[in-house]
Amino acid sequence: MLLEQKQQPSTDLLTSSLPVMEAFYTLQGEGAHTGRAAYFIRLGGCDVGCHWCDVKESWDVNAHPQRTIDAIVTGALAYPGRMAVITGGEPLMHNLTPLTRALQTAGFRTNIETSGVCEAVTGSWDWICFSPKKFKKPNPAIFERADELKVIVYNQSDFAFAESFVPSLRPDCKLFLQTEWSRSNEMLPRIVEYVKDHPQWQLSLQTHKYLDIP
Repeated sequence: MLLEQKQQPSTDLLTSSLPVMEAFYTLQGEGAHTGRAAYFIRLGGCDVGCHWCDVKESWDVNAHPQRTIDAIVTGALAYPGRMAVITGGEPLMHNLTPLTRALQTAGFRTNIETSGVCEAVTGSWDWICFSPKKFKKPNPAIFERADELKVIVYNQSDFAFAESFVPSLRPDCKLFLQTEWSRSNEMLPRIVEYVKDHPQWQLSLQTHKYLDIP
């Protein structure tokens, strides 16, 4: 019960502010937009509970300061890139329509990475990266919206898990397999061989970690 209370965003702040764990300008390190300049907005709050998550500090929605939509957009405008990536945590815990409208009005493309577990896909999106997790089933509403499927490969069974979503996705959805960082030595060679045998998939690397940038 305590966990559920901690993960509920404040309803009176949904349209005016959001809990921001961090925001920073860097290169997108993963997936279809790898190598592109992007302003990342990491929101607090997640109840999926991946044991290998490298940002567990994002889980408690109340642990992060509320920032107004105007302040978030102003922070993004300080940099020349015009791609904004909303991540988390699980960003769709929040109503993201006001934020994405404000970002798009300011000239940004809006991208999101989500596990797809939430009841609604709020926001206006130029790109949706759907990254499902075994720990909580996604809402099927995300399937037709996804531009990119990115599955984290922690063990051998994750290949079958990844394939299970493909029939439900749009034919033009890009398919990526990405090793969980701590398991790279073991799983990366397996992903390489899998992609060679199943060329509809692509390898995604966490290039920002290799480059030692945020």
